[in-house]
Amino acid sequence: MHTMKKRLNELAKQEKYIRVAIVGAGKMGKGLINQMSRIKGMWPSLVVNRDVKKAVDALLSAGVGQEDIVISNSLKDINYYLEKGKYVATEDMNMATKANIIEVVVDATGVPEVGAKISLSSIENRKHIIMLNVEADSVVGPILYKKAKEAGVVYTGTAGDEPGAVMELYNFAVGLGFDVLAIGKGKNNPLDLEANPDTVYVKALEKELKPHMLTGFIDGTNTMIEMTCMANATGFIPDIRGGHGINSNLKELTRFFRLKEEGGILNKYRVVDYVRGIAPGVFAIFTTKLAEVHKQLEYLNMGAGPNYVLYRPYHLTSLETPITIFNAYYYKEATIAPTEGIVAETIAIAKKDLKVGEKLDGIGGYTVYGSIEEYEVAKEENLVPIGLIDKDTKVVKDIKKGQPITYDMLEMNTEKNIYKLRKLQDEIMG
Repeated sequence: MHTMKKRLNELAKQEKYIRVAIVGAGKMGKGLINQMSRIKGMWPSLVVNRDVKKAVDALLSAGVGQEDIVISNSLKDINYYLEKGKYVATEDMNMATKANIIEVVVDATGVPEVGAKISLSSIENRKHIIMLNVEADSVVGPILYKKAKEAGVVYTGTAGDEPGAVMELYNFAVGLGFDVLAIGKGKNNPLDLEANPDTVYVKALEKELKPHMLTGFIDGTNTMIEMTCMANATGFIPDIRGGHGINSNLKELTRFFRLKEEGGILNKYRVVDYVRGIAPGVFAIFTTKLAEVHKQLEYLNMGAGPNYVLYRPYHLTSLETPITIFNAYYYKEATIAPTEGIVAETIAIAKKDLKVGEKLDGIGGYTVYGSIEEYEVAKEENLVPIGLIDKDTKVVKDIKKGQPITYDMLEMNTEKNIYKLRKLQDEIMG
């Protein structure tokens, strides 16, 4: 962090800045814009939102003067005003990836189709892309990462999201030569597989969240998607479909996260999972083969072993994204990326009985929820990633509540960016 502050201060002294476009001015985007306003050498120059008033409000809330904000959907005008040092608000997300002066694009929409489109366009226009959109990354991240590498730009998830925070622990442990056995996150909300936007509506308003977003948290889909991103970045897999999702406190984690023959719950090591009771933190379980290091760890109050836990008790979501922006721009490094290819999948499961002709909705809706599974199993069983399902998806075979959904049960819009990218990903990397 000292290096980041030093380098950015040097940029600012030269009146140079990392010019950033943020797509999505909701809770995450607005928080990022505000945090960036306190960091020298980094500007949230262009803000995109379907309701441009929200983009303007996000900039105003960060202390930007109204006189310094220009509203435009013209690429020519946007380039002109950005060159003049103005902030620009626009409704057209294409401007984020095409504006000349923009060097880094942040997708803070959480919409799979939008994430696929923004990422692809950013890569084609040689701009680094930061994904505050695990929903898209879990479905087409591996192919986007491959394309970004070929284009010489960075495709990355963000610091502050649980996958990024887990990666920090994982890299720390592996870098020191420890053997990592399991990684995962705490689940913030009680699990309710039947949750929908109506049942969470009041609570969503209290938290200033959209009902579908809170639904995705409570029905577990968001947790499964985040674990999928962790898996594709490390090669770890779920021990069982959906994970164990145990209740535990921090002290008991190492007792649970050991093999069954060792008195734990695991069928194998190198797994990803979630735990109720340690939120909002993330964890990594590790060990060592060296007797002397075991002695040192016990001396350092890490427990009796043979397994130990690293725990980070917080994650600051988009407030930490500036770290990822800096590392992508300055070091061309990703915070977390699907370097291991397609390892896991968040499959779609019917939230209720679904009849032929019925339209689905998607993540955080009334009809489906997500569950993590090994990619090879999902492929063999023809299971659909939940991120491919949207309001254009139609049921062509009756589906029972709790039943995993297969491709032959659905009619899908194959013209969408995310569908085409996923098809290419399966052909090249599957």
